[in-house]
Amino acid sequence: MSPVLAGVLQLLALMVALALAYRPLGDYMAGVYSSPKHLRVEKWIYRAIGANPATEMRWPAYLRGVLGFSLVSVLFLYLMQRIQGSLPGSLGFSSIDPDQAFNTAASFVSNTNWQSYYGEQAMGHVVQTGGLAVQNFLSAAVGMAVAIALVRGFARSRTGELGNFWADMVRGTVRILLPIALVGAVLLVACGAIQNFAGIHSVGQFMGGSQQWNGGAVASQEAIKELGTNGGGYFNANSAHPFENPNGLSNLLEIFLILLIPLSLTRTFGRMVGSVKQGYAILATMVTIWIVFTALMMWTEFHHGGPAFDIAGGALEGKETRFGVGASSIFSVATTLTSTGAVNSFLSSYTGFGGGIAMLGMQLGEIAPGGVGSGLYGILIMAVIAVFLAGLMVGRTPEYLGKKIGTRQIKFAACYILITPALVLCFTGVAMAMDTPANSMTNSGAHGFSEILYAYTSGANNNGSAFAGLNADTQWFNTTIGIAMLLGRFLPIVFVLALAGSLAEQKPVPMTAGTLRTDKPLFSGLLVGTIMIVAGLTYFPALALGPLAEGLAS
Repeated sequence: MSPVLAGVLQLLALMVALALAYRPLGDYMAGVYSSPKHLRVEKWIYRAIGANPATEMRWPAYLRGVLGFSLVSVLFLYLMQRIQGSLPGSLGFSSIDPDQAFNTAASFVSNTNWQSYYGEQAMGHVVQTGGLAVQNFLSAAVGMAVAIALVRGFARSRTGELGNFWADMVRGTVRILLPIALVGAVLLVACGAIQNFAGIHSVGQFMGGSQQWNGGAVASQEAIKELGTNGGGYFNANSAHPFENPNGLSNLLEIFLILLIPLSLTRTFGRMVGSVKQGYAILATMVTIWIVFTALMMWTEFHHGGPAFDIAGGALEGKETRFGVGASSIFSVATTLTSTGAVNSFLSSYTGFGGGIAMLGMQLGEIAPGGVGSGLYGILIMAVIAVFLAGLMVGRTPEYLGKKIGTRQIKFAACYILITPALVLCFTGVAMAMDTPANSMTNSGAHGFSEILYAYTSGANNNGSAFAGLNADTQWFNTTIGIAMLLGRFLPIVFVLALAGSLAEQKPVPMTAGTLRTDKPLFSGLLVGTIMIVAGLTYFPALALGPLAEGLAS
């Protein structure tokens, strides 16, 4: 079987599995967030944290819940790293330096999971399982809660109430993330991933010395790392490490977990707003972009010019031979079009255009299908922009799901889409203008510029993957990328919840003959065009200096 055919067959198998899970999971999640009942374990949690799940919140109260909980999470994870040397199960590792502890705390709480350290050489079992893995669940649950709040904004009328943040977060964790992650962890163990609390031990003899490895609760962290679109790995090699991703079957399972909830949330959206066709329109937009990006990535990596590449069957440098070009391409697109950041290959070794495709996937806003929760609310913001543009073209007041899109709503949407590009481009420009950050680049020229552009793109978009080749473990990068991650996560949430509140206060607008049908293929096409134009106009000059220049020169 040719490598190209193998890659295509894996893509088709993945699509079939996702299609089978789409309807039942989407309906189940809609039921979870709409149910008036609370499980007994959920009631215990509410009692422990002093929350009343029956209290409805307006958007400022909901936002205070998100920010307050996230602030406490950052402080807790920061302190846990700073005292690691005194904790049991630290494997002899010392406490983490302040700048790196801040970066890691900001990273995992913001659902970014950017890592400027070697996991197997820095973090002990307690920090890995009690700190990082816990935040993998909670940060994902926060993103889902914000998305559901926005959906309620579209679904409700004449009220500013968006639900209860504490109830949404607890339900998302207990009823959705924990059960699926448990099944995923068992399947990964069956595939060969490790799950233990072993200490550091020597393995074999290599050039007169032994190699030291440590064990860990890898399968359980790997499952929620992918399911929650987190991305932080137990080992520095991430999903290229055989302990995390043993074979082709586990690789396909991990991609499935990455895409499962973001795609299924479109069904949840359709059910909650009372029209599954609206969910299908959003799903069609996501899938179109995902398939096009995957096809382009496979084409660039399989058919990069040169006899060496032709003999090898593609650009194999930096790719695991267990997966090959096809599976590596599918994985890289899945992670960069979501906020996962996991990698099973070395992105810096991709072709110039291949690296650009990965970068552009994040710069779209990671909305195809995007992160858990963040993908849905991101593409709904773009849908608001799309109906506004359509309204300008036909000369009528834009409407979406029976809500008028006026000046106030457009201001919130515009602020949302401007925040991340401003962070990426400003931080990249400052870093390139200074001597110290530029000295961290392994490569010069266009590829070196891509390393820094990718780092801030990954951080501000809460992705977490690295282009590699960049020494990011410096005070400058730990601090600035940490700031970019926090601002890139929570500033957009402010405008998402403000938009949700303004929509929930409106009364429904009746549909007329002139109303744009947002459940038709025409709207999906308009939405795809809006997404590509907004991202293209924003990032094209920067991309032209980096991956495009490198790709055209090769």
